[in-house]
Amino acid sequence: MNSAPSGVVVPAPARATKTSIFGGLVGVFIELYDNAVYGFVAGTLAVVFFPGDEPATGVLLTFVAFAIPFFFRPLGAAVAGSWGDRFGRRRVLLGLITLMTLSTGLVGVLPSFAGAGVFAPVALVVLRVVQGFAMGGEPGNGNSFLAEHAGDGRRGRVVSYANAATFIAMLLGTLFTAMLSAVLTPAAMESWGWRLPFLLALPMGVVGLFIRRAADESPEFTAAKVEGEVTRSPLREAFSSRETVRGMLMAIVLPLFNSSGYFILFIYMPSFMNNEMHFSAVQGLLVTGIMLAVGTFGVLYAGRLSDRLGRRKLLAASAFAMVVIGFPCYWLLTQGSFLLATIGAVLMALCFAGTNGVMQVTLAELFPTRVRTVAYGVGYNAGTAIFGGAAPLLVSALIVATGSTWVPAFYLVLTSVFAGVAALRIRETAFDPLKR
Repeated sequence: MNSAPSGVVVPAPARATKTSIFGGLVGVFIELYDNAVYGFVAGTLAVVFFPGDEPATGVLLTFVAFAIPFFFRPLGAAVAGSWGDRFGRRRVLLGLITLMTLSTGLVGVLPSFAGAGVFAPVALVVLRVVQGFAMGGEPGNGNSFLAEHAGDGRRGRVVSYANAATFIAMLLGTLFTAMLSAVLTPAAMESWGWRLPFLLALPMGVVGLFIRRAADESPEFTAAKVEGEVTRSPLREAFSSRETVRGMLMAIVLPLFNSSGYFILFIYMPSFMNNEMHFSAVQGLLVTGIMLAVGTFGVLYAGRLSDRLGRRKLLAASAFAMVVIGFPCYWLLTQGSFLLATIGAVLMALCFAGTNGVMQVTLAELFPTRVRTVAYGVGYNAGTAIFGGAAPLLVSALIVATGSTWVPAFYLVLTSVFAGVAALRIRETAFDPLKR
């Protein structure tokens, strides 16, 4: 990339920037596609991979397998983030997309519990752990890569493309799974239909790998390397700075609503509507699909708006809006009406889009280039592991323990309160250059 002798970074050519943008968001697309598919076919996976005659127990065990990898995400963030800050974002992103593609695709060829016994769920968990490691490295490297390519004044817009890609990925998973559920019998779905969404990740990953190979390295990292500002121990340096440690704590608290909203609204909700509210599987997936279509446009608008109004206002407004409408909208979901459920879900999705479209660029702006990927990644993934990945498991267990179907609403509103308060405590970063 171009850099002036004075150290002032010269923006990348338009063509290279577009290629790099696609390179940055393609890994996030595959990551969210996998998570979405896993949530959407959780009921089927419970039958395929776990024994027992009680469906609720099987679903609970399936969400245990869903939650375990998220506790490996901070490890992936620490390792891949340190490599990204030492060797460059692009090289690490190539390795991460390879890991994610293989571990996701291989889920589609695993044997069932009936055919392989305990080996089947063990193999599922192992592949999910590999996915967790890769996913841990993706946000810090991928979103930093995008923010560093974007240039001042349009970081919110550019990074929101990755956020929109997550919605499109989930929408693709939703529509594909809904189609399979509609055209296949339950027996066919349990026999082989559930494998198809996972196998689709293989060709998607190959395309993504070629796109990332064509992308240029981040101009911010390139300039830091030329000027001798690349540190040999990014993780140690991140924890040795009080300002960076504070930023990492904010990276845990700020995304609370972002994490809980994603996993409750888009991963847990289809299973909840089917098992607890007795909607058909197709109806649950269609409500989710409508939410995702609305959310795609919402995050793009939020990213652009944040470049004009700032990050803090949108983050706080979105979180507190969920506090206000969370319980009324959830009540609509529990009335047994497809129309009312759709209205409630769409309103909550709009609140979620307001924070999701701004969150990742805000986190990238909290940290300097020399430790950005590791500090961002460790903080964000620690919070996601605790409050996001464990959310379906926690909510399922609390519903069983309390008998109340209102548990997800309480979880959403509570995390929104903390996220909104945290948003009011950060300094506005939208109008400043990235920290060096």
